[in-house]
Amino acid sequence: MKDTVTIDKAGRVVIPKLLRDALHLDAGDTLELESEGERITLRPVRTGSSVRKEQGVWVFRRGEPISSESIDRALADVREGRGRTIDEPYG
Repeated sequence: MKDTVTIDKAGRVVIPKLLRDALHLDAGDTLELESEGERITLRPVRTGSSVRKEQGVWVFRRGEPISSESIDRALADVREGRGRTIDEPYG
C-alpha cells in the first residue's frame, strides 16, 4: 500500500486507517523507526505474547485455530485453580 501523509506542527503523522487495520495496529502500539538516507521505515514492535487487544477485547492469537476442547480444558483448569467448577457462575 502506498499513501501520502502530512506531518503536523507537533511532528505527528497519522497512519491511514486501512493500513492500521491491515497491520492490526491500535492506539498505544509501539513502532520501531529506522531511517536510511531519504527513506523512513516504521515497523510494529511485536511482543512474544499471543494475547492482544482488538476492538476493546483481549484476543489470543497463535496462528492456528484452537479446538473448543482445548478452550474448555483451559477454562476448567483456571476454574479448578480458583476452587470453582464449570457449573458455578463466575463473579
